[in-house]
Amino acid sequence: MRIQPLWIAAAALMASAFTAYAETSVKIGVLNDRSGLYADLGGEGSVVAAKMAVEDFKAAEKGIAVEILSADHQNKPDIAVNKAREWYDQNGVDVIVDVPNSGVALAVSALTKEKNKIFIDSGAATSDLTGPKCNANTIHWTYDTWQLANGTGSAVVKQGGTTWFFLTADYNFGQALERDTSAVVVANGGKVVGTVKHPLNTQDFSSFLLQAQASGAKVIGLANAGGDTINSIKQAAEFGITQQGQSLAGLLVFISDVHSLGLKTAQGLQLTSTFYWDRNDQTRAWSDRFMKSTNRRPSMVQAGVYSGVLHYLKAVDALKDGKDALKVVSKMKELPTEDALFGKGQVRADGRVIHDSYLFQVKKPEESKGPWDYYKLLATTPADKAFRPMSEGGCPLVAAK
Repeated sequence: MRIQPLWIAAAALMASAFTAYAETSVKIGVLNDRSGLYADLGGEGSVVAAKMAVEDFKAAEKGIAVEILSADHQNKPDIAVNKAREWYDQNGVDVIVDVPNSGVALAVSALTKEKNKIFIDSGAATSDLTGPKCNANTIHWTYDTWQLANGTGSAVVKQGGTTWFFLTADYNFGQALERDTSAVVVANGGKVVGTVKHPLNTQDFSSFLLQAQASGAKVIGLANAGGDTINSIKQAAEFGITQQGQSLAGLLVFISDVHSLGLKTAQGLQLTSTFYWDRNDQTRAWSDRFMKSTNRRPSMVQAGVYSGVLHYLKAVDALKDGKDALKVVSKMKELPTEDALFGKGQVRADGRVIHDSYLFQVKKPEESKGPWDYYKLLATTPADKAFRPMSEGGCPLVAAK
C-alpha cells in the first residue's frame, strides 16, 4: 500500500474544506480610465477601493470567493464594450463597476442588459442612466448631472449669478450636465446667454474662454470634468477672467482637481459632492487606510466604488448566489444601503442610489491646515431631496409599474 506524504494529504484536506466553505464565487471587473484625464479620480484608486470593500465585508469568511479584474477603457465606447463583452463571455465576470465617461457608461449599460449581468456605475454622471436609458441591470451609485445641477447651479443663482455661459464637454456627460443645469438656472429666475462645446481632453481653452468672456455672463458654467476642468480653470486664471468680474462655476469638481490646481487657484470655488474624506471620524479613518495604499485622498468616485461593491456583496451573501443578476439587483434594491462613507440610503426602482449630498466651498490657502484639507461645508441636502424625483426621470422601469 502506498502512503501519501502528510503534506499532500493536508493540502488535499484544506482544498476540500475551502471548496466546501467557498460556496459562492463572483468576479468583479473595474473598468475605467487608467491613463487619461479621469485617471486620478478613478484609475487604480478604484481598484484599491473595490479590494477594501471585499476585505471589510470579510467575504472569504462568509464563503464568498471574490476575484477582481481591471482594465483601461481609454474613454472610448468601442474599447469599453469589447472589454466588457470579453469579461462577460470569456472571463465569467458577474459585475462591472466604476466606468467614468457617460458615453462609455451608456454603452456598457446596454451591453450589460443584453448579457444579463450587473453594472454598478460610480464614475459617470449622466442622469439618463436612471432616466430614459435605465434598465433592470444597471445601478447608478455616486452622483449624477441632475444632482450636481441642483446642488451647485441653484446655489450660484441664488447668490446673484443670474446670467450663464456654458463651456461644455462635447459628449453625453457635458450635454446632460448643461441641460440639467440650464433647467435649474431658468427655474430659479436666471438666463442662459450662450454656450460653446469643446472636445474631450482639450489642452487649449483660449478661444472658448474668450467667447465666454465676450458674452458678458456673470457666471461661466464648466460642464466638464477631470483634466478639462483643471485646464479651463487654470487658463481662466491666466486670462484674469475672475478678476474682471465673471465667476466660474465648476459643475463637477473632484478633490483630485483641487489638488492639481492648488488652493491659490481653486479658492472660493463652490462644488457639489456626495463624499469628502474629512467629513467625520468614519470617513477619515477609511481615507487614512486608502491613502496608505495610494498616497492620495479618495475621490467621491473611488468612495462610490467601495460603497457599491460592499452593497453588492451584501446582496450576494443574502442570496448565497452571485450568478442570477436580476435576483441580485432586486436584493440590492430591497436592502437599505448603509456604510461608513455615505451613511444610510436606498437603491430606488429606477436604479438611482440616493444618499445625502453636500455643497462645499474650496478653502483659501490660509484656511487650510495642511495637504488635502481643502473643503468647508456650506449646506447638506438630505437623500430624499438630493436626486431627481423618480416620477420625473422617464425611466421605463418606473413607467411599467
